[in-house]
Amino acid sequence: MSFDLESLSEATSGAIGSLVSTTILYPLDTCKSKYQAEVRSHGQRRYRYLSDVLWEAIKSNQVLSLYQGLGTKNLQSFVSQFLYFYGYSYFKKLYLAKTGAKSIGTKANLLLAAAAGACNAILTQPLDTASSRMQTSAFGKSKGLFTTLTEGSWSDAFDGLGVSLLLTSNPAIQYTVFDQLKQNLLKGNQNKTEQGSSPVVLSAFTAFVLGAISKSIATILTYPAIRCKVMIQAAHDDETKDNRPKVQRTVPGVVHSIWKREGIPGFFKGLQAQILKTVLSSALLLMIKEKITSTTWVLILAARRYLFLTRHRLKSS
Repeated sequence: MSFDLESLSEATSGAIGSLVSTTILYPLDTCKSKYQAEVRSHGQRRYRYLSDVLWEAIKSNQVLSLYQGLGTKNLQSFVSQFLYFYGYSYFKKLYLAKTGAKSIGTKANLLLAAAAGACNAILTQPLDTASSRMQTSAFGKSKGLFTTLTEGSWSDAFDGLGVSLLLTSNPAIQYTVFDQLKQNLLKGNQNKTEQGSSPVVLSAFTAFVLGAISKSIATILTYPAIRCKVMIQAAHDDETKDNRPKVQRTVPGVVHSIWKREGIPGFFKGLQAQILKTVLSSALLLMIKEKITSTTWVLILAARRYLFLTRHRLKSS
């Protein structure tokens, strides 16, 4: 079985970019998740601002707990982005091969990105659920991956899958906007390169700006669903039940809880924090991905050549 080397290069560089950006921004991600998971109870908020989560960790001497679940989150991010970028790149090449088109339109791009996102969401949902519960646990009370996944039934590991499938529109919008902006910027340099040559890449600064713009647009359009997903997957332990009343882990149950306790503004609670985190994360991811794509491509070609020569020598001996 032969691999699509260009798709493999895209997937590897995207996964590495995700790993680095996730690690750098993880404390911010933890603060954001705990802030979003809180439901106002009796008119009182434990976290009035995002910074309140940070101050709580500092006052309770649990600063290192801002990294609780980092290993699981990194595993989820790496696997998720690898599957997404490989699927997205593969589906794009397949579409161009089947249709004979020279470029992909916006509608087709959205559908291809959504298809890649749906496959990725189904395969990585247990890791996503576990990382969310570990992050939103009380500081210092987070459990390990295996314990978190085995606490409930197997179906509990797929909490929020429906919303995750709906949210495939988020990266679909993001990467479509990014690709369209990138194509326009590189239009003059888009002549077909010879097979095996390094792909054309953006500068680090340009990739960062385009990544920020594309993720901002996607986040604003899909934020109510993002808040619902965090609440569905949030941990419910003895130390969080006062500010996070247990709700039915379904979309209707969460929507009712938000509506009852916070009203319409509740569906957008934490939007600024979400934009700050996701824009920085996605911009870093795409910037790193663009800068290491050429290196990854060269390394993959070198590895293929090495394996080919090794196999040839073994056959000759």
